[in-house]
Amino acid sequence: MKAFDQLTAAQQKEVERQLQLYMTGAQEVIPPEELKAKLVNSISTGKPLKIKLGLDPSAPDVHLGHTVVLNKLRQFQENGHIVQLLIGDFTGKIGDPTGKSTARKQLTDKEVRHNAKTYFQQFGKVLDKEKVELHYNSNWLKKLNLENVIDLAGKITVARLMERDDFEERIALQKPISLHEFFYPLMQGYDSVVLESDIELGGTDQHFNVLMGRHFQERYNKEKQVVILMPLLEGLDGIEKMSKSKNNYIGIDEHPNEMYGKTMSLPDSLMKKYIHLATDIELEEKKQLVKDLETGAVHPRDAKMFLAKTIVRMYHGSKAAENAEQSFKTVFQENGLPKDIPAALWKGDRKLSIIDLLNKLELLPSKSEGRRMIQNGGVRVDGEKIMNVQTEITVKQNMIIQIGKRTFVKLKTDE
Repeated sequence: MKAFDQLTAAQQKEVERQLQLYMTGAQEVIPPEELKAKLVNSISTGKPLKIKLGLDPSAPDVHLGHTVVLNKLRQFQENGHIVQLLIGDFTGKIGDPTGKSTARKQLTDKEVRHNAKTYFQQFGKVLDKEKVELHYNSNWLKKLNLENVIDLAGKITVARLMERDDFEERIALQKPISLHEFFYPLMQGYDSVVLESDIELGGTDQHFNVLMGRHFQERYNKEKQVVILMPLLEGLDGIEKMSKSKNNYIGIDEHPNEMYGKTMSLPDSLMKKYIHLATDIELEEKKQLVKDLETGAVHPRDAKMFLAKTIVRMYHGSKAAENAEQSFKTVFQENGLPKDIPAALWKGDRKLSIIDLLNKLELLPSKSEGRRMIQNGGVRVDGEKIMNVQTEITVKQNMIIQIGKRTFVKLKTDE
């Protein structure tokens, strides 16, 4: 690359450092040579790159699976590049059809803006919000008239749109596709035209959508963005993609003890992936930790405790991470109780069944789940295992309810 050769030795070294950093952990970079060219131009001119992440604000609870892309975005931010967070308040009312066998429910303006606000607040735990450009695509998409929309639609073929796997599958299953769903990738691509993004990030499930940015930038005679696709993070079961609906997630707003305990329950097979994708430690430290795991220089349990402590520290701070680790050691290694058991004020009947008690405390999602947990020996009251779902409980001051290995609550009565 001629432009690279014209850089100083220090500039060349910086290009290579950033290139390695951004490509590490990525599933795919399209195309990698253009990423290097953009870095060369940025470093030689001192002009930062514009890095886009589009958000469809349909589910505002952020978990570690979402942070895989955010952690990569933070790397760009730490090197002085511009983060463009795009809230799809207009496209969100359509709903991204990716992976859907049926049309998505369209969101109201109120729902979209509430979710967008919640997203941005939670993202502040990963990104420096003061250095983020926040955009709403309604600012330009609402201004398009019918002539503009027809012009946009004329820049892509129906055959190209039908390359989407989800559309092909729905046609094969004779399930309907509404015309407005075809406009989702068109509008997402048009967002990149307006923002003149240099790079767009997304999960591998967004492959089709983010490539639309390159397509439409080229059709509008703009420089094409590079696409960086990040892997999807498996959840606690080690199989399915992390998802709240599958209850295999680690939420970034969860209690430190819960977050630490959940991380310790990860299958060993996911350790390397979580180290690379879910932590903010330096790249060389990541590589060394993975190498030590592979050679046996570090025990998987010790590496997992380091991972758990790191994740808690990232979202709750160092002190909370220290306390969560000590609590875990007390409960799991010393068979004791955690020191900071959350309290719940009890105002109900003093005598009731264990099932009703668990249900009213909302410690489990349903009564059937409570029965299953009891039958599997996962419920204790003041340290005593409850095995009969018909057991009647007399609520007392400071009574401790334990669900599984990580959930504790201390009851406070109004006495």
